[in-house]
Amino acid sequence: MITKRRGWWVVLGALVLLFLASTPWAWTELAARGHEFTESGAPAADVVIVLGTEVRPDGTPGDRLTGRLETAAALVQAGKARVVLLSGDGGGASGDEPAAMARHLTGLGVDPRRIVADPHGLDTYDSCRRARDVYGLDRALVVTQAYHLSRAVTLCRAIGLDASGVPARCPGCPATLLAEKSARDYLASGKAAWDALRGRPPAVESPPSGEVRDALAGG
Repeated sequence: MITKRRGWWVVLGALVLLFLASTPWAWTELAARGHEFTESGAPAADVVIVLGTEVRPDGTPGDRLTGRLETAAALVQAGKARVVLLSGDGGGASGDEPAAMARHLTGLGVDPRRIVADPHGLDTYDSCRRARDVYGLDRALVVTQAYHLSRAVTLCRAIGLDASGVPARCPGCPATLLAEKSARDYLASGKAAWDALRGRPPAVESPPSGEVRDALAGG
């Protein structure tokens, strides 16, 4: 009987831990509801933010990043956005993400005068904070893959940036990779909630920049 009771307590404890671990993920999913749109159904905004990720050894965007840039280019060409803010790690392990993004986006036909690069978007939270604090955005579209989209939209909205998410294409992305990234994003939701709760400053703080304003004025 004692062993059986202990077993129930173990099960109950596991369920409580699972609930607590899932709360941040549930927050990101619920808070993003009503703010995620298809590429064709996205609302118009002056700026679309493209979140950086892995660059290939030859300096070209990887499959996921390629999909994000193709989606952003399509939004610009459809008149859904006027300027693209490329937010990534300029000194990342795989290379300079924003520089690779800018080259590829220009190759997709986007006017380079409509492209602004932020080399200090070191994670999703930093990208949102810097978009607001450094580049002066109060509203934007955000493009990233579906597994990452709710967390990105929720973080941006949590710091006061009126963000609408658009899921990026992902040419060549295997199902195993997407499953792995979904699991990673589930775990990352805890850090996201903690960052938003304490209002963490970005890792790199910069003075206000007029680059986005100038790009909009020129467009």
